[in-house]
Amino acid sequence: MLVSLHVKNMALIQEAEVEFGEGLNIMTGETGAGKSIVIGAVNLALGTGNFKDYVPEDAEYALVELVFSTGNETVRQLLEEQDIPFEDGEVIIARRYKGGRSVSKVNGETVPVSFVREIAAELIDIHGQHEHQSLLYEKNHLRILDEFAGEQMEEKQTLCREQYRTYRAAKKQLEEADSGEAERAKELDFLRFELNEIESAALVPGEDEELESEYRRMSNGQKIMEALSETAGLTGAGGFSGAGDQISRALRSFGTAALYDESLGDLERMLADLESMMNDFNRELSGYMDEFSFDSRRLQETEDRLNLINRLKTKYGNSIEKILEAGKEKTERIGILSNYEEYLANLRESCEKSKKSLEKTAAEISGIRKTCAAQLSKEIQSALVDLNFLDVRFEIAFRELEEPCENGKDEVSFVISMNPGLPLKSLASVASGGELSRIMLALKAVMADRDAIETLIFDEIDTGISGRTAQKVSEKMAVISRKHQVLCITHLAQIASMADHHFIIEKKPADSKTVTNIGLLSEEESIEELARILGGAKITQTVLDSAREMKELAKNEKKY
Repeated sequence: MLVSLHVKNMALIQEAEVEFGEGLNIMTGETGAGKSIVIGAVNLALGTGNFKDYVPEDAEYALVELVFSTGNETVRQLLEEQDIPFEDGEVIIARRYKGGRSVSKVNGETVPVSFVREIAAELIDIHGQHEHQSLLYEKNHLRILDEFAGEQMEEKQTLCREQYRTYRAAKKQLEEADSGEAERAKELDFLRFELNEIESAALVPGEDEELESEYRRMSNGQKIMEALSETAGLTGAGGFSGAGDQISRALRSFGTAALYDESLGDLERMLADLESMMNDFNRELSGYMDEFSFDSRRLQETEDRLNLINRLKTKYGNSIEKILEAGKEKTERIGILSNYEEYLANLRESCEKSKKSLEKTAAEISGIRKTCAAQLSKEIQSALVDLNFLDVRFEIAFRELEEPCENGKDEVSFVISMNPGLPLKSLASVASGGELSRIMLALKAVMADRDAIETLIFDEIDTGISGRTAQKVSEKMAVISRKHQVLCITHLAQIASMADHHFIIEKKPADSKTVTNIGLLSEEESIEELARILGGAKITQTVLDSAREMKELAKNEKKY
């Protein structure tokens, strides 16, 4: 549930912190006191809305923070995937706005606003005028029905989505394959040409690297010999006088000294080793130079082979392995095209088989939906009667699609008649804004047992209602609050009287400014606020007595 809301520098709210409780949390206040700011702040924290609409120009920054306590398993998984700590079931969502930019954090870790929206969808459900309007879109009706169907639908829907993807892939493959005979013959000729080109090259994996090394050596033969000749002249290889001769003379001279001083023995041995190494080097260098040859024909052959390999790489892949793999694929395709009728027959059989599997699952899903639709219609109609739609008829109409899709084969729409003798029509054609809010409330009451989201916020739920209808709405909200935490902003005493926790939102002067404060009311203060709502500017004892009676009646109502 939503444990607390902390707001700083939002419109008329300089700073406020509200701690909410279980059950029904009601917020009331004079028109213009700032009730909409509270919902706006919650929306901002959850990643929707624009800070610029709320932050005063003279404010250095703005902050909104929500603290939730939850055991929701999906929330835990989402946090674990992002390596965000989750201790004692607490989730803290904070958004800070400064200098035209906002930063979102969850449990102290900076996250993208998209993640805030994702996790918020599991924690809280906000119903304002926009959400009521969502009932006008038939695409939402199927989702609501499937949510009502619950677990019995989930496995079938997963299977249906998999089967639809399989069918779509098979159908696409068949459509692409079922081309004309002339096109197939043309493709077959081209494939044979390409395969012959690959096979005639007789490629060997790794040969390109060997050829490149050989080509580099041969194409730079003159440079190599010039460098080696200079080296031989310096070291004394090939009969030249060079470093080797100098080291030999040095060793002879040093040997004379070593005859008279034994301590020079180690140095003599080092010089002898150097002479030996130089002699070995000169022999190897001379051998290489004697055997080095330049064959212009071999150079041309190597260059031509490399050009062929590189051309094939450009056409079929950037390595010999990929060229050979392309050859295998072309061989398989040639086999298919050479026996094309058999191939097409197999594709048609596969496509038809996958379609029948999809249709079977779609029919099973449709059966589940129609059974659940009858029950959902009955429960919603009953809830609507409870909300003072006395002569209402509510049904869920089905239309079958020409071909199943990933959701099955059904299109559904909610239809309603609110007066005797009138035909059932779509919600869009008969329901006003106030009626839509009550229909949404009825739906939420019915779905309360199936809805895993712990916190519900209702804004503008009392639009266009009063009297007995308002009383019915308050009773229905009390029912929902038995299984969910409910937050509701209202201007009706009937709804406010049902509060488990009653908050007042009011404007007060402070430091030459007008600011909005939010405070929790005691029971006596709650009765006084009910009297204000009932009596307006002048609150008499009679109005106070009426408010007290309303509060007592609400307590008794909530016992049942």
